[in-house]
Amino acid sequence: MQIFKRIFDFYIFSNIHVALAAFCLAKLTLLTYAIDQNLIPFFVFFSTITGYNFIRLYKIDNIQDWFFIIIKANRKVIVALTIVSGIFVTYLGFLLNTKALVALIPFGLFTLFYAIPIPMKKEKKVTLRSLAYFKMFLIAISWAGVTVLIPLINYDIVFDKDVAFVFLQRFLFAVVVVIPFDIRDMNFDNEQLKTLPQFIGVQKSKILGLFTLMLFLGLEFLKNPVEPQQLRVHFFIALVTLFFLFKANVIQHKYYSAFFVESIPMVWLGVFVFLNSS
Repeated sequence: MQIFKRIFDFYIFSNIHVALAAFCLAKLTLLTYAIDQNLIPFFVFFSTITGYNFIRLYKIDNIQDWFFIIIKANRKVIVALTIVSGIFVTYLGFLLNTKALVALIPFGLFTLFYAIPIPMKKEKKVTLRSLAYFKMFLIAISWAGVTVLIPLINYDIVFDKDVAFVFLQRFLFAVVVVIPFDIRDMNFDNEQLKTLPQFIGVQKSKILGLFTLMLFLGLEFLKNPVEPQQLRVHFFIALVTLFFLFKANVIQHKYYSAFFVESIPMVWLGVFVFLNSS
């Protein structure tokens, strides 16, 4: 049993699970536009492993103690996984549309400077992560960009108001999903970081998350045409996300956010495929 727990911990905390979530969101975008291709989803999968592990290994001294123990125990394997994933990212990158590669540049820079300090005036150095009030929106816009804009750019989908609504929905979804993580890390994160729970408190963060999900769902009614199947999927996902948001606490099991909350995109893709195949 212990060996299975170690394998599961490695799966979660080496960022394979979050990469699978990113894969599902990119795949969901393409299927929404009737594109059944896996090039971009796999590129997103391996780039997520590479980027997240780069950040985690670079900032290994700035994580919670239990997290540090897991990462340190598996550091060599995580480094090897990151290198292999980087090789796949490079290979798949050559297969992408040039416009998609250009569009990826800002998101690559976000990842780089999320961990590496940027030289500022008076020899002060800051990372993007350390900028007050900025972390949540940086994560959300990166996820929305990589899982919505990049797939559509790569397959030359015309950008119209419906694409803008899909992007905004994905951004809003990512904002809400970040909240349980920020609640978990509330007492660990530097107070100067000013995450949402630090700034307005846990309960108000949950209420704001509720209104964000209402906006997420409301945008579905602005699309032309309004598709009942899509509306059902988004309503179900909003309910699932809301459930995990309101159950989140400062003291939570290590798998609560890292596994269960991160599993919502898998549920989203599964429900979408099930309803559209019946």
